[in-house]
Amino acid sequence: MPDKKDIKICLLKLLYLTSYPGTHLLIYRDRMHDKTQYLKDKKALAQVGGGEKRIEKQHEKGKLTARERVFFLLDEGSFEEIGMLVTHRCTDFGMEKQRFLGDGVVTGYGTIHGRLVYVFAQDFTVFGGSLSETHAEKICKIMDLAAKNGAPVIGLNDSGGARIQEGVNSLGGYADIFYRNARFSGVIPQISAIMGPCAGGAVYSPALTDFTIMVEQTSYMFVTGPNVVKTVTNEEVTSEELGGAMTHATKSGVTHLTAANDIDCLERTKRLLSYMPQNCEEKPAKYPYALGEEMREELTNIIPENANQPYDMRDVVKGIVDADSFFEIHEYYADNIIVGFARLGGRSIGIVGNQPMSLAGVLDVNSSKKGARFVRFCDCFNIPLLVLEDVPGFLPGTDQEWNAIITNGAKLLYAFSEATVPRVTLITRKAYGGAYDVMNSKHIGADMNYAWPTAEIAVMGAKGASEIIFRREIAAADDPAAVLAQKEQEYKDKFADPYRAARRGFIDEVIEPKYSRRKLIRAFAMLENKKVDLPKKKHGNLPL
Repeated sequence: MPDKKDIKICLLKLLYLTSYPGTHLLIYRDRMHDKTQYLKDKKALAQVGGGEKRIEKQHEKGKLTARERVFFLLDEGSFEEIGMLVTHRCTDFGMEKQRFLGDGVVTGYGTIHGRLVYVFAQDFTVFGGSLSETHAEKICKIMDLAAKNGAPVIGLNDSGGARIQEGVNSLGGYADIFYRNARFSGVIPQISAIMGPCAGGAVYSPALTDFTIMVEQTSYMFVTGPNVVKTVTNEEVTSEELGGAMTHATKSGVTHLTAANDIDCLERTKRLLSYMPQNCEEKPAKYPYALGEEMREELTNIIPENANQPYDMRDVVKGIVDADSFFEIHEYYADNIIVGFARLGGRSIGIVGNQPMSLAGVLDVNSSKKGARFVRFCDCFNIPLLVLEDVPGFLPGTDQEWNAIITNGAKLLYAFSEATVPRVTLITRKAYGGAYDVMNSKHIGADMNYAWPTAEIAVMGAKGASEIIFRREIAAADDPAAVLAQKEQEYKDKFADPYRAARRGFIDEVIEPKYSRRKLIRAFAMLENKKVDLPKKKHGNLPL
């Protein structure tokens, strides 16, 4: 990056060139006897974007510039820029007098930990990062290159939206990007980092990508802003309340991860990428690992004696996966289910687990959608799935039924059923009703299913089942409560364990908790070369 002295010299030249376009540019060029120096000057002009004052304003907001973001994202010295000298073509509204090299977006390729990636970074110092026809063309060019060469594409978004001076040309540019987001979905990983404003039509590209990361306090996303909301609905709301990072992390689920600042966002992007392969044709990188005893005594005492007492499923995850390798996704949204990446014996895996600490771990509308999307991503990119199950069923109530728990629950069922990656389930405690089927049961294609001795696999809990099965006997008893308690215990003794399912082969093995890690490492190693032949079809019809 140039120092301040170089920037000031470049700004003087920029002022001259943009104030006296056309023939004056030719005069300036003719005076340049050294064509190499002329090229260096143009590159230096491109480096300063919209100028020193706008760069200072960006920094005052706690934000990095587009070029600084690229610098901190990629391996040092690896960035190769594409389209540095591009300018817009608009001649309306005096735009012919305002041309900046690069046109508000830095595009190119480089490496992250030695792996090829393609990146675009919108430059808010140039026309507020607004998207023009040429701005969009630059983004589309690197997306096409990413798809052709089988490498991830990362978008660093910081834009005021469509460049209104260009009208439909800018709208067409957005659509060109959306089309590629959809076409390349499941082909290469696509990650969106929201590092400033992202409003209107601009939000749909991040929504089509695999993961969205937002920076707290400096980024926001919404289709219509606070002023429009106030006009239409009379609601008073700030940009942060309407579409800030924590709003989308907790309420809408639009963002998968949040970051404290720009640097944290870029570091989280790099870590996220480390669990993925380059494209759908490859497998994630496997870290060297020597299998040892792999005993984890701490898993033995996690499940409480009282079946209705909660525990933190993250403790189970921590006891199973490689040290410090769990990277949770959607941490603040639908927290009755946990999803995230980890490593197990050096292998990258995706984890889906019910969380008894929230709503007893039931499945509901939001947790079903959250789980389904994560499962589908892992299946797209050959990341094996581990399911940790403790689910008492689906959440009842009018709110759930009216908000389509049926079709939303079916999304999770569909996602597991169509997944062809290695799939292993470990039932830690409850596995009741239809939720047992949905959570990667043997019946929908799971490869290996294990259970702890504390597992309870049944149509429903003992109390509810007894009230239905023995309702007449209980009603006729002199002491209905005592009879209910007796029948409840009988039901528990007969059904509330994993052994009936094991006898049928629905559970492959009942294991002691402390041996879980060793069993799972060996299971995924055994499944490493799994292949599945699917029925010939164009694509399935997911219950959207």
